Amino acid sequence: MTDQSYDLVVVGGGPGGYVAAIRGAQMGMKTALVEREHLGGICLNWGCIPTKALLRSAEIYRLMKHADEFGMITPDVKIDIDVIVKRSRGVASQLGAGVGYLLQKNGVTVLEGTASLQGGGQLAIAAESGNIIISSTNIILATGARPIRIKGLEPDGELVWTYKEAMVPAKVPGRLLIVGAGAIGIEFASFYSEFGSEVTLVEALPQILPAGDVEISNMLQQELETQGIKISTSTYLESIVKQSSSVDVSLKTSDGEVSQESFDRVLLAMGVVGNSDNIGLENTKAKVEKGFIKVDEWLRTDEPGLFAIGDVAGAPCLAHKASHEGVVCVEKIAGNKSVQPVKSSRIPYCTYSHPQVASIGLTEKQAQERGYKIKVGRFPFVANGKAVALGETAGLIKTIFDADRGELLGAHMIGSEVTEMIQGYGIAMNLETTEEELMHNIFAHPTLSEVMHESVLSAFDKAIHI
Repeated sequence: MTDQSYDLVVVGGGPGGYVAAIRGAQMGMKTALVEREHLGGICLNWGCIPTKALLRSAEIYRLMKHADEFGMITPDVKIDIDVIVKRSRGVASQLGAGVGYLLQKNGVTVLEGTASLQGGGQLAIAAESGNIIISSTNIILATGARPIRIKGLEPDGELVWTYKEAMVPAKVPGRLLIVGAGAIGIEFASFYSEFGSEVTLVEALPQILPAGDVEISNMLQQELETQGIKISTSTYLESIVKQSSSVDVSLKTSDGEVSQESFDRVLLAMGVVGNSDNIGLENTKAKVEKGFIKVDEWLRTDEPGLFAIGDVAGAPCLAHKASHEGVVCVEKIAGNKSVQPVKSSRIPYCTYSHPQVASIGLTEKQAQERGYKIKVGRFPFVANGKAVALGETAGLIKTIFDADRGELLGAHMIGSEVTEMIQGYGIAMNLETTEEELMHNIFAHPTLSEVMHESVLSAFDKAIHI
């Protein structure tokens, strides 16, 4: 028997789910959100937000260690890892409460419990307060993803970590192995290296940030190695043996060379798989491929009235992609004729290491492989007045244009605050701005964003300051 009926039910309260629920309520739908653990999902509680709080502490520590370069004499700077972690958790808690307020403000009914699809638009909700059945014309699955587990390389929460344990360390490990050099691995490498860990970073593919532009990834590797991080690409974690307070590992290169090393802790950051199991998909026509739910351009599954957004619907597993998909999905359901499907080429990627990395659109290699005749612009941060004044001269902005039409195909950035600047190129690409329009845009001086302008000028041999 159905206890409650809705126009829209969203399963999962992460950045995709809660945004979809709010947008649904704003569009006049009777909306419910089902969340089994905590509002805000992994991103807010154990991902994007608390890691940035940790990295902020590392940034302040780095600046304090170099305070004399700016004319300030400070005593020996020490860290208190307990306070650093406490602040990070406090930031997450504050924002989690904010999500709850926003849902309440918009009239979304929040149901605490675990949801399971029953078919025919029905959901079973198992909760401590009792089990109920609800129904909805439209159901959006936003159940997220979890770290990949490989047999023989399972985390134990003590010696072998996932990102969760890495965010709440009791102490900074002396020697840390990080397996996986995507954004998560690199950000933790920056954090722990700054606070004194001897960090080794290994990546199975030939470059760090494997999906990124080769030139930018190589520059980042050089910068990280200069900071003391040991990096090995084309290298696999073959086995681990746990001791009482350390981990012995076997690392194997693609050439077959094997090395044995010992670390205080191992952090596994090898990717994620969608939370598509144990949610009742077998009672529907929805299809799953490699752990991710298959959807069309409007986020529809093969089951009428059932949709999937965010990480559970496949890569890229990014919070802002999930949020945007949530809005697109709901507006399509509501019949908004002007809504457009998500364009993967318009999704920015950001890595909050030191220096930061950000990108959007095609890499140089991808543009060439697709047959474009291209013009490439490059401009270094060392030639920018604001960067020199800040003491942040490591970096480069690279822009890729269609040589015939002047279309911006991609932009790839490494340097101070580039994660805050990438949206400028995103807006330009979304508006189909040409190189001529970008060149005639006036950038304020002195700003780091002037590097963006000069990179565009460079692509057409018009750079001024180099």
